[in-house]
Amino acid sequence: MPCSAVHDRSHRFTTRNDTLYATALVWPKDGTLTVRLLAATSVALLSIFGAVHAADAEASRPNILFIVVDDQSPFDLKIYNPESTLQTPNIDRLAADGMVFDAAYHMGAWTGGVCTPSRHMIMSGRTVWHIPNKPGRVNNPHITNPKLVPPDLAEYTMPAVFNRAGYATMRTCKRGNSYEAANELFTVRNDATRRGGADETGSAWHGEQVLDYLDERASTKGTNPFLIYFGFSHPHDTRDGKPELLAKYGAANHADKQSLPSANAKQPALPANYLPAHPFDNTHMGVRDEVNVSGVWKNRDERTIRNELGREFACSENIDIQIGRVLEKLEAMGEFDNTYIFFTADHGMAIGRHGLQGKQNFYEHTWRIPFVAKGPGIKAGSRTTGNIYLLDVLPTLCDLTGTQAPVTSEGISIRPVLEGKQQTVRDVLYGVYCGGAKPGMRCVRKGDWKLIKYDSSRDGVHESQLFNLADNPHEFIQQHHDPKLKPLVGASPTKDQTNLAADPRFADKLVEMEALLLSEMRRLDDPYRLWDQPDDGLEPPNLRAPPARNKKKAKRNKRRRPPT
Repeated sequence: MPCSAVHDRSHRFTTRNDTLYATALVWPKDGTLTVRLLAATSVALLSIFGAVHAADAEASRPNILFIVVDDQSPFDLKIYNPESTLQTPNIDRLAADGMVFDAAYHMGAWTGGVCTPSRHMIMSGRTVWHIPNKPGRVNNPHITNPKLVPPDLAEYTMPAVFNRAGYATMRTCKRGNSYEAANELFTVRNDATRRGGADETGSAWHGEQVLDYLDERASTKGTNPFLIYFGFSHPHDTRDGKPELLAKYGAANHADKQSLPSANAKQPALPANYLPAHPFDNTHMGVRDEVNVSGVWKNRDERTIRNELGREFACSENIDIQIGRVLEKLEAMGEFDNTYIFFTADHGMAIGRHGLQGKQNFYEHTWRIPFVAKGPGIKAGSRTTGNIYLLDVLPTLCDLTGTQAPVTSEGISIRPVLEGKQQTVRDVLYGVYCGGAKPGMRCVRKGDWKLIKYDSSRDGVHESQLFNLADNPHEFIQQHHDPKLKPLVGASPTKDQTNLAADPRFADKLVEMEALLLSEMRRLDDPYRLWDQPDDGLEPPNLRAPPARNKKKAKRNKRRRPPT
């Protein structure tokens, strides 16, 4: 290469390097040293420019703030139910600045603690029959099958993936009923169950953990993008709210099992689909959430339910206050605009709807979850259907940040929906609950149609419900037509707003939905079959604990397990 050509190229960088190359040109005529000097200098320059470019790229990679609350029906929130009296201005702001999903769901559970599989799905991006349980438990009969439940799955979960991608990962949430092997991988972890009515014992504690983390980041001038998993212990019971917020919603932290709470006009109204009792055994009516929630127990009267809703609203507004504090901090740090913010819940909640109290059912108030997304490229004030699961979160976060999704993920990135390119990511939605009697409950939804089936081989329960959600969004059943209910809820269901499973006009639709449910059960490795389905040659699932070698491991894990 001629020296003049070398010099011409070097001239494009800086004047300082011109001197460096001019000096080099007086060395041997073969040009060897000049070329070597050029190579060394070029590498140095490329390294410098590469480092600057990498730093700029790192600074521009979006942050993630993933907010998840515990036990929150979407219909508590004004963004889903304009008649709700719950005040959540910061969640409303996220919705106004971003996108609201009208069909977001969790896939279900094989244990009464629905939180556990739900949070495993969030962390791993895997479907409900392909995730582990707590150490030593075998609620999912596939847990010992490494082809369906990878034994090293924790290494492919949210914190592990983003740690490897160079993100600073931080988590605060409740302890227990979660994915401990994944949770412990967050670089910063401050977990504790906080369901008290004071700042240090309630939701403000979780807010403080995030604020302290952001303060430290600001003081150390951290430049790595962050992923913050901002979880809350409320509004899961016990719903001990702050006194001023309880007063706002006319509620009291009722703890006397022998009496009813006081009535108060400020309390939230009964839901439109309230019932004093569920009309049949749903396969797990004795689960803790239905019989032993402090302040409710087995009571379903108006005073109890309205007071419990008031307690829940007090807890939910306090959560909103903490979210507002964190959003304000992000704005002050200049991080707000480059942060994707998600707000959701691990599942919904009944609290009087359909005569139920807990989360072990598949009515929309409990199967659906709130889901709001705000961030770069998301149109403000937009609304979509989605048809998403919580297991779609991990591949979505990877897609938005340019991070390779783990090969173990089975979810679908919802980025095309967030960018307004499509309305949904799937057509069919499936749900399972078998934490009580087996096979338990199953549901499937496609378009406006939804089928729920209940099967208890132990108690002889065989029930089917068919709903058109466009015509019957509250999923009214025959008991809601009782004229005694109208003064309590103000609703008057029409003739066709009921369970349509036995209506001959919809016999073909019932057959179609039942075939669709069976197809989803097969596709997703559901190990059970219902009373009116072919058994497919499946053996009864083995739910016994693994062999002795694993018992030692389970015992060891139990010693390390944090309190719930």
